[in-house]
Amino acid sequence: MKYLDIIFRIAGSLGLFLYGMKVMSEGIQHTAGSKFQQVLGFMTGNRVTAVLTGFVVTAIIQSSSATTVMVVSFVNAGLLTLTQAIGVIMGANIGTTITGWIISLVGFTLSISALALPAVGLGFVMRMLKWKHRVLGEVFLGFGILFLGLDFLTKSMPRLSPEALSFIASVSNQGLVSTLIGTGIGLVMTVITHSSSASTAIMLTLAHNGLIGYSMAAAMILGANIGTTIDAALASIGTKTIARQAALVHVLFNVIGTVWALILFQPLLLLVDWITPGEVNETGITTQLAMFHSVFNLINTLLFFPFVKPFAALVSFLIKDTETASVSSIRGPYILEYKSGSIQDTPELNILRAEKEIRDMAGLAAAMYQEISTAFPSLQQRTPGDDKETTVETLVLDMGKQEQYADEMREELTRFLIECTRQQLSPQTERKVSLLLRIVADLEDVTDDCFSVALLLERSVKKNLSFKHKEMEALMPYMGMVEASLSFVQDHLGHPLNPEQAVYAKDLEGKIDKSRNKLRKLGRKRIEAGQDVKTELLFIDVVRRIENLGDYCYDIAVALSGLH
Repeated sequence: MKYLDIIFRIAGSLGLFLYGMKVMSEGIQHTAGSKFQQVLGFMTGNRVTAVLTGFVVTAIIQSSSATTVMVVSFVNAGLLTLTQAIGVIMGANIGTTITGWIISLVGFTLSISALALPAVGLGFVMRMLKWKHRVLGEVFLGFGILFLGLDFLTKSMPRLSPEALSFIASVSNQGLVSTLIGTGIGLVMTVITHSSSASTAIMLTLAHNGLIGYSMAAAMILGANIGTTIDAALASIGTKTIARQAALVHVLFNVIGTVWALILFQPLLLLVDWITPGEVNETGITTQLAMFHSVFNLINTLLFFPFVKPFAALVSFLIKDTETASVSSIRGPYILEYKSGSIQDTPELNILRAEKEIRDMAGLAAAMYQEISTAFPSLQQRTPGDDKETTVETLVLDMGKQEQYADEMREELTRFLIECTRQQLSPQTERKVSLLLRIVADLEDVTDDCFSVALLLERSVKKNLSFKHKEMEALMPYMGMVEASLSFVQDHLGHPLNPEQAVYAKDLEGKIDKSRNKLRKLGRKRIEAGQDVKTELLFIDVVRRIENLGDYCYDIAVALSGLH
């Protein structure tokens, strides 16, 4: 019964620690808010900025697993290249060592309860107050709960007799065998908790309480380094080849690093001892272990850093890209899965991925309109011998498939963004998601009307209804203005419009409306003049459909103006 009580106390303490970590991580994300939009820009820079980004993001969200899951998702979505992903993963491994330093420098040197309880109280009060910085309360609340869990974890660990301590010391000094055992324990522990930060906290607590020795704890940290790759591997299941390659990068980077560290285990321990001199006792052992974790990951990153491109080539060789890009307009079913870390969700960063997909959707809409604009003049020319029916049937078939794909994109993106809102978001981010949902709906409406124009063209060809030369001369500049509006939207998606850009979008919409009125008047005059009614009504219908596209583009521009 005594041991069962100890097990429950440890499990409860660990659960409190993990929950505190989650609350603090989410609070930091909400506080950062839109600044996370800049993360992708750093990632797509050079190797140094990629490593720095991985370090900073992981230090903030306190989970290398969450960072690497995010990287796999971004690579799968085309936001990152494999080379960029390697740099971010390297930085994430360094960033995850911050947890050990926080625990070592604060958790065991100061009175944890003296810090934790006031932080919980302050955080709770700040969350209840209705002020713009209330999300800071989540940070304090998570901080307090995290260290409260650590305090309980420390007190829950059993105290061993001198005989038991002597036995553990003798086992820890058995060289390679004890090192491998420690590595295996660390690996399993991290796979179970899905968090190297949590397993590191357990290891530091065990070492602080004298339950394991310095070398055994260091070996367990190396094992945790391998165990933390499980989330990236799971996240890559069912993804594109390049995403699976990114997950393999994480696995190989950590496994190879652990292998060389095990081979040079004793020299590595001596190096850490030299950097942090002093006796390894219950007080200093946690600092030694935090330093060991940092030194190992820093050296591992420095060893791999010059060989990023060869490393990418090796991974590409091991997992060959069998997916060929289709040059036709036929598209497979669109699927967008919400990916998050098992311990720390990253909804703010997932929104970045959604924005990239929305830009792709805008590209699809622009391509559909370009296809119509190119086909329109040739299908209206009265050239004998041309097989216009076959041409227009091919156009309608292709446009129908693309419109169906756009429908799937709207469904998946809507579901994805709603999934993001189920996590705790800052008010600013919630408003942004609402605007993104509106943009997705407008883009899908653009593709609907593009398809409708294609159907009108098909009707004109099959019923031999051709527009006059004067009508075509008036129509083409009008279509050009709508194309400019689509291009403007495509170029500015993901960025708030400044006042000058908002004025440009409004002026362009005004010009489109004026042209629409002139074209409608032209069609009515030709009907009054005795021209073919069916042809002129078709002309007016085409004008109306194309004007709808301009309206949707202006609606998107208004939404972009609200992203500030």
